[in-house]
Amino acid sequence: MRIGKFAETNDLSIDTIRHYMDLGIIVPEKSGGHYFFDEQCQNELEHILELKGMGFSLHEIKMIFFYKNFGKLLDYDEDSYYRTLFLDKFKKLEEEIKNLIEIKDRLKLKLEHISTKSTDSTFMMGVDLQILDLLKCLRCGETLILQDGIISRNQIMDGKLHCDCGTEYLIESGIVKVGESNSSIMGLTIEHQIHEYIQETDPLYLENLQKGLHWSKRKLDQVDLHHRVLLELGSGFGFFLRNIFQDLPDDCLYIAVDHSLEKQRILKSLLERTGSKRRILFICADFLEIPIKDHSVDMIIDSSGTSNYSFHHDTFLLHEVDSLVKSDGFLLGTYIAFKNFSPKSKISAKFRDNFTVDKIRKNIDKLKYKPLEERNSEYVDKGGRYEDFFVKGEEIFSYSFFGKR
Repeated sequence: MRIGKFAETNDLSIDTIRHYMDLGIIVPEKSGGHYFFDEQCQNELEHILELKGMGFSLHEIKMIFFYKNFGKLLDYDEDSYYRTLFLDKFKKLEEEIKNLIEIKDRLKLKLEHISTKSTDSTFMMGVDLQILDLLKCLRCGETLILQDGIISRNQIMDGKLHCDCGTEYLIESGIVKVGESNSSIMGLTIEHQIHEYIQETDPLYLENLQKGLHWSKRKLDQVDLHHRVLLELGSGFGFFLRNIFQDLPDDCLYIAVDHSLEKQRILKSLLERTGSKRRILFICADFLEIPIKDHSVDMIIDSSGTSNYSFHHDTFLLHEVDSLVKSDGFLLGTYIAFKNFSPKSKISAKFRDNFTVDKIRKNIDKLKYKPLEERNSEYVDKGGRYEDFFVKGEEIFSYSFFGKR
């Protein structure tokens, strides 16, 4: 019979039969460009399925067929050979079952441990009363005064920050709001969004991101963060902050700035779930409207802020926020750089300078940061659904910088 009928008779796909043919464990006769399957092929297939049902891999089955065919009529007991083979497989399966039971028990203990942990937040994050002196009015530069505040454990959860010039800023659910925030994103859980991002993004692109994250974390570990003020430009869902959150000293202030109120709420909720008390100030604002006093920041964390800003501006973001940083401040940043631009590039010509590594370095140098360590990632030519800012024919990489004034 022909391959289609043979596959149908045995309730298998044609692709499966072809795979067995490629392995040489089914050998049909070929005539006139077509394969014909006879009783011998049927016997071979039944033997394959029997061995698969006993847990043998196709590679092992191929070896068995070699012994079966090349050892025919030799002076040894075929039954003895199969007995040894099956006993060996039986012992291996017993060992695998033992290992699987141990793995199952470990998983059960882990699940029980997770279940016993309270899912309720044990620590609500707000605006720490002690950091009010760090904030300023964007109109006149004066210190802000709290009005109509709802305070819990020295944390301002809701209220107004008022300036004598008449300017006011809202504190809403522990987040300082400046101006209008970005519109709401899709109503999916962060777990779903991260899962979708991973599924829809090229593996090499993700690998570069992961390596860069580990590199940045190690550089941060080299700095004494006690009594330091860190400012992250574009905290988003907290890919960086969530990875270093537990390592932050209790007396370190981490300012997370993002223009999306929903992302700020999600990130804040995730950190509250840990039950760990850290000093995090959430500010929902445009990068050019951060209400922090000049020369108050010890370190800028620039994981994505400047690159995202550069898609729509020809100015270099770090120059725009430089007044906030101390004269001896640190910079820990990662920047998207293009190896080349296609004629069909999505990056407008007037914005391209800030995506070239030479220009990025020059801009950082103008701010008087001296490199302690630099890193270039591997080139990638694919991004994915959520990283579609470059086109076919373009290659990009990440340039990471760790330095100090």
